[in-house]
Formats: sequence, structure tokens, C-alpha cells
Amino acid sequence: MTDARFRLPAYGSRSLSDVVPAVARALGTPLDGFPAAGGLELEAAPAFVVFLVDGLGLRLLQEHADVAPYLASLTRQGGSLTAGVPTTTATSLTSLGTGLLPGAHGVVGYTSRVPGTNRLLNALTWDADVDPREWQPHPTAFARLRATGCDVTVVNKREFEGSGLTTAAHRGADFVGADRTGERIAAAVAAASGRPSLTYLYDSDLDWTGHKHGVDSHHWQAQLAMIDAQAEQLREELPSHVRLVVLADHGMVDADPASQVDVDVRTELRDGVALFGGEARFRQLYCRAGAVADVAAGWREAMGSDAVVLTRDEAVADGWFGPLEPGVAPRVGDVLVACRGRASVVAGVEGAYEAQLVGMHGSLTDEEMLVPLLVD
Repeated sequence: MTDARFRLPAYGSRSLSDVVPAVARALGTPLDGFPAAGGLELEAAPAFVVFLVDGLGLRLLQEHADVAPYLASLTRQGGSLTAGVPTTTATSLTSLGTGLLPGAHGVVGYTSRVPGTNRLLNALTWDADVDPREWQPHPTAFARLRATGCDVTVVNKREFEGSGLTTAAHRGADFVGADRTGERIAAAVAAASGRPSLTYLYDSDLDWTGHKHGVDSHHWQAQLAMIDAQAEQLREELPSHVRLVVLADHGMVDADPASQVDVDVRTELRDGVALFGGEARFRQLYCRAGAVADVAAGWREAMGSDAVVLTRDEAVADGWFGPLEPGVAPRVGDVLVACRGRASVVAGVEGAYEAQLVGMHGSLTDEEMLVPLLVD
């Protein structure tokens, strides 16, 4: 069973998948197939800009309110959302863009098994022979909103145009490439001139800084201050009728090297495991035939209080992914290792880069699961 210290996703009320349907209702263009009302309701407006700051967990913003005075001021009248599971960018962006739960949209991790193969799909870099329209076959919430006559625009770095993840998560929206902060603000302001309209703006710099330097670093605080200034400038340049919503895809914790388990050192942990997927805070173990029970038992003993170890069926029963569609189920690990505290699980040889990261995410702690919902 899920640890009481973990935060379960608030699917259907206040999760990332509930945001675009709530925006659609506030625009007066509710989406077919979604509830007419939900736990997340936004004040009516003719245009919305949704600014997603990668890695800005609610707990981090609260702890560093002095560094981000504009965003912190919005927490007093704002609220929070949960990410889905796992708390990782690819899953969260697809939940936001589709309005679906991970068990439906199928982007179930940073790396996950391609069914029928012995290889992993990296959902950020994608693979040329995996069609994102087949991997995620459902119409996106962006496309559904566009079909109502609403202008829908994605403002993101040029390198992401047409990528596998962009296609899976955000197809149906116009894409505007903008690499620099000034470009992004100008593009968002221009796109928000439509009525009704939704403009989605993404910034990855805080997440990158946290991974490299950690969330307790001066580097991270300096980047947060820059994000705060960017958000405030965006608000100042947007017309008053446009509602600005600032949120994030997940939070982050600084991993403790003393609590790191390396399966290239503890090689017995590879027994019965055919593929080692997921990421350091949320490992997905794809087991050999008949090995699931033994793998789960071995990992529970090895991790002790540093992780919750569940089988796929146990995690689904606890509501981690929402209902799994048949084609999605084999993408999820047979055994899932969700880290507590500051623990992590790495493969120091084949995953040397990941093993050296300072900031990590993926698990179900409040620090990773809770994200801000700031409205101005």
C-alpha cells in the first residue's frame, strides 16, 4: 500500500490534467467529454496565458518566497495542484496538454518500455521509429479547445517544434518558437490578443539548474529570481482582460549521496530484471517471466524505509496512474520503486550522468507532487 507520507494525485479535481478543462469552462467554451464542473474552477475571462515553470514545486516557492516576491504574493490567494505519477516532465506536460490521466495518455515516465521489445522509450528525446500519434492516440485538450473556435498557441523553444513529446502532448495548437525570455514574453502577449484564446508558455531553465546545482544552491535561487521577474514582466505587458496562470510540472529534492543505491554495485538487485527504466526517484523494473514477486520482495528488503515498492497492480489499485488502458499497461514497470526522503536508485555505469545529478524528482513526496496554481 502507498505510504501515508506520500501525496496521492488529485485526479479529477485538482491535478494538472484538470487545468485545461477548467480554462475552457472559464472561457465559456467547455470541452465535450469533460465534466461541466469540477474541483478546479477559474474566474471567467476572455483569454488565458498558462505559464508553466519546469521544476517549481509549491514547497520550494514557499521556502524561497523572499527570492520570488511576485510569485509568492500570489500564493496568498492562489492554491495548489498535484502532478500525476510519476512526477516527471514528460508525464506532466502530456497530462496538461491532453487533459487525460497517465493511464490513458500513455506517457508513463521519463523512460518506459516499448511493449513487445526489450528497449526503453525516452519520452523527452523520443525515438524516430515510435510514432507519437500512436503512442498517444487521443485528441489533446488543446485540439478539442481549438475545435470550439478558441485560439490555442504554444510558445516554446524552437528545438521542441515537432518533437515527439510536443506531438503527443500539444498537437492541435499553433506553435511559436521563441528561445529568449524577451521573445517568449512578446510571443505570449501577441498570442493572447485573440478572444477567446489560450496561450501556453513553457520555461525549462529552473529545472535544469536544479538538476545540475541543487535546489539549495545560489544558482537555483538566482534562476528563481529571474523566473519571478519574467512572470511579473509578462503580467505587466498582458492586457488587463487576460488572466495569467502560473504553475509547474513537478517539484524537486536534492538527493543524498549517502542514500543512493547503485544497481551496478548492488548487482543482485538486477536479478530477475530485464529492463531498468523510469528515473532515479521512481524506478520502473520490467521483470523476466515469473520473477515479479521475487523482484518486489528483494527490492523491499534492499530499500527498507528509503522507498515504497509496489507491483504494477498494487500501484494501479492505489490510484497512481488512473485506470490503465490495455495498450498502456505493459509500458508501466512490473515493479515500481518510489523513493522516500532523499534516496535515489541509479545505474552508475550505464546511467553515469543521471547518477551525478543533484536535484531529482519522480516520486510522490509533497516536495515533488505539489505544484503551485497562481492566478493574476
